[in-house]
Amino acid sequence: MATIDRGGFHHIDLNVSDIAAAKRVYGPVLEFLGYRCVKDEATGCEWDLADEGRGASLGLRACDPALKAYAHSRYAPGLHHLAWRAASREDVDRLHDLLVARGIKVLDPPAHYPQYSGDYYAVFFEDPDGMKLELVHAPGWI
Repeated sequence: MATIDRGGFHHIDLNVSDIAAAKRVYGPVLEFLGYRCVKDEATGCEWDLADEGRGASLGLRACDPALKAYAHSRYAPGLHHLAWRAASREDVDRLHDLLVARGIKVLDPPAHYPQYSGDYYAVFFEDPDGMKLELVHAPGWI
């Protein structure tokens, strides 16, 4: 498999209103996907995925306390949603089971979404700040 040396995402940092609440969502999801926690502090945490030249990092940062009252809106400028790749449809189903078991808000359970691409299968869920998250299996599409 070719590595992505240019253009792939290196890291993403998200501002969250409550680190502990966000960790209860991102921790299990990222660990399910093979990330490992490399930083865990009161002001932020980070998970890294090492995958032979295709690694990535996702960090959570405590937002400015003066801005906690501002709610995330996926239709305002900024992040609409964040999607991770799944190895299979079964991967998507297993994550859905984990989400339900952990009480993580599921927006749309696993389903086939042919309007996105021919074999697009995904689950959509939400973090405590209302950021939409997704795990998708879409073979042959990017």
